[in-house]
Amino acid sequence: MVKNVRVTYRRRHSYATKSNGIRVVKTPGGKLVAQTRKKAAAGPKCGDCKQSLKGIKHLSPKEYKNVSKTHRTVARAYGGSRCAKCVRSRIVRAFLIEEQKIVKKVLLEKLKKKSA
Repeated sequence: MVKNVRVTYRRRHSYATKSNGIRVVKTPGGKLVAQTRKKAAAGPKCGDCKQSLKGIKHLSPKEYKNVSKTHRTVARAYGGSRCAKCVRSRIVRAFLIEEQKIVKKVLLEKLKKKSA
């Protein structure tokens, strides 16, 4: 005997689109009912390398409002917007640029002493 596995969508249209996903669930009464599914949130990405950020929950923008700050960011400079690798490279780059400036200044002073 063939089971009746047909269900009717509870809202919108009956097309299987991205935003209209359903899950078939059996009720205690033995009926099959369509439960509407939520779309999976992509989660925040690094602004430089576009990789998914670790330590931050993947929620929809609306849900981030109700979540505590510890779930939205990471305790670091550029916490919720850049990954650790990119932050490290930024810090190293800034340090090397500053070192280069100091070296240039020292060389200019040496040249001035020689010419004087």
